[in-house]
Amino acid sequence: MKTLLNIIWLLFGGLWLALGYFAAGIICCLLVVTIPWGLASFRIANYALWPFGRTVVDRPGGTGVFSLLGNVIWLLVAGIWIAIGHVVTAFAMAITIIGIPLAIANLKLIPVSLMPLGKQIVPSDRPFVTTYSKGYH
Repeated sequence: MKTLLNIIWLLFGGLWLALGYFAAGIICCLLVVTIPWGLASFRIANYALWPFGRTVVDRPGGTGVFSLLGNVIWLLVAGIWIAIGHVVTAFAMAITIIGIPLAIANLKLIPVSLMPLGKQIVPSDRPFVTTYSKGYH
């Protein structure tokens, strides 16, 4: 079921959403100072491409002062506008019964689009098992 929902998601907005995050990541990486936000944009683009079956958790040790400060800056500059876009798109998707799961997936993207630093995307069947706890660094 997750695969079917991901394919429908990809066709009806996920691809364009992921491309937007990917483009933002490229721009942020080109500006050098904003590389952390660029890497976060790439992470969100990957999540936006195939969201069903995955969830967002806090990265172990990644929620320090710099992540908090970076998230506040991101929230004021871009996060609030991206979140509004997700809410509007989710509302449009929820008009049809078939679009309701897509709307929910769009709403799932809001927390990571508001505060992307210090987050990690993991399979939803193992939300507490991270790559760090397995020894992969």
